[in-house]
Amino acid sequence: MSPSNNDDASGATSNDGARPLTRKELRALEKHTGSSDVVPEQAYETGQDAPAPATAPGPEAAPAPEPAPEPQPEPVHAPEPVHAPETELQPIIPTAPDVPPSIQDAGPIADHHPDDAPDQDYHPEDQHFHEAHDAGHHNPGEALHDAGHQYPDGQHHDAGHLDDHLVDDHYPDDDHADSGLFAGAAAGSVVAKPSKKVRRRRRLLALFLTLVVFVAAIAVGAQFLKPLLGNDKAADYPGPGTGEVIVSVQPGEGTRSVATKLENGKVVANADTFLQAFASSGGTLSPGDYTFKMEMKNSDAVSLLLGTDKSKVIYFALSAGLRVGESLQAISEGSGVSLQQLKEFSNAPAQFGLPANAKNLEGFLAPGEYRFPLGTPAKEILQSLVKVTTDELVAQGITDPGKQYEAVIVASIVQAEGGQAEYGDVAGAIYNRLKPNDQTSGYLQVDSAVTYGLGTKSFNFTDEERQDKSNVYNTYANPGLPPGPIGSPGRTAIDAAAKPKTNDYLYWVTINLDTKETRFSKTLDEHNIYVNQYNTWCQANVGRCA
Repeated sequence: MSPSNNDDASGATSNDGARPLTRKELRALEKHTGSSDVVPEQAYETGQDAPAPATAPGPEAAPAPEPAPEPQPEPVHAPEPVHAPETELQPIIPTAPDVPPSIQDAGPIADHHPDDAPDQDYHPEDQHFHEAHDAGHHNPGEALHDAGHQYPDGQHHDAGHLDDHLVDDHYPDDDHADSGLFAGAAAGSVVAKPSKKVRRRRRLLALFLTLVVFVAAIAVGAQFLKPLLGNDKAADYPGPGTGEVIVSVQPGEGTRSVATKLENGKVVANADTFLQAFASSGGTLSPGDYTFKMEMKNSDAVSLLLGTDKSKVIYFALSAGLRVGESLQAISEGSGVSLQQLKEFSNAPAQFGLPANAKNLEGFLAPGEYRFPLGTPAKEILQSLVKVTTDELVAQGITDPGKQYEAVIVASIVQAEGGQAEYGDVAGAIYNRLKPNDQTSGYLQVDSAVTYGLGTKSFNFTDEERQDKSNVYNTYANPGLPPGPIGSPGRTAIDAAAKPKTNDYLYWVTINLDTKETRFSKTLDEHNIYVNQYNTWCQANVGRCA
């Protein structure tokens, strides 16, 4: 065992067994045995170490084995400390006591810090002092650390090792060893490392807190991004909705386009959720003009658009060319409104914005498929249909109600007389007949107008009926336009009447009712040739021309 591991009370004794050796005596003995040199006598008198060897062992060299201490003569008591001249800065060596105190006799440990008594006996070049101690020592004058000290031998030791050798860790000065050993240890803060379990819990807690902050940041960021991404829109309106929005579905138009129209018109809250509801219904779009309410439920808007669930919506379809009585009948059947109530509204056209010469809503009940929410008033339904027609006229540049009425009359004749491919030419020929000419003299001479006045749909009328001026719709006997429309023109016919093709035709006749093939001519003689072709077709298709 190294002498540094012995207490004062249990250390080696002198050569005569009178008392234990002091630490200085043991250190002198150690130097004597380690260097094989004779310990100079002044080492016992003054406590000054012998000169260090020329070459000190390196930090990596293993300490020399400790030989057994040999009995030494009792040292002579040192006189008063000899002060070296200030110019040499020699440390003051305290006098060794006759009987060194032991730890057991020391009594209560006084508060003491290593810095309170400066080290007066340690020389940095004394390598034997370092070799005589086990790992775990600290440099004199340095405070104790919590863990991982750097010791003169280059080794690190943790707090647990420091606790094991706390009694051995001391300054080489006897004063520090006797009175400041435990006080110095108490003054230094010795804190044990947290256990692995505690450190693991701390890491997990830090990871959890980081994750919480990250998720919170994403959630907050998402709230700011929602308006930019359009994700803050409601999925659906509660319904049933208010007001009126007319949406037109063009032939071949896709559901995405219609859904966008409905969202822009505030009919539905979200085009995407409406498309999902529409796809779930399994229905298909049909072209036409549809009247919705604002802020409808997706399901109600789908039902109105498809007309599949008539128990939830008002649904009816009007064909182009229907007369006003036929249109009102279809509306009554689809809406449940009485036909009488509908006729009363129709016979007062002024309340719908028509001019004073209009007798009813003839020609203004636009054809198409219609769906309305249940409970929609009759007047509101009729107003929606009239608005479709007037909006189309305005779109074609006709805004005056009187001009609009004349355009609808021409459009109704175009609708009844020509095939759709020839609507522009038919409209041009009608306007040509109204102009002064040597062929028709201002008479339109159209059979469809005569039959409307007769209240029939057959073109087989007599010569007397052809010459009857009492029939105000008889365009053979009365020049100019008839007093009103003769049916409901579609959009194509209205557009043709508003913007007719420029031509020199005065006559036209459809020679094939299946293909709607129409022949145009500038003279009556040419026209009669095409009339014979029409009669031939009628003879081949009995009952078709009745």
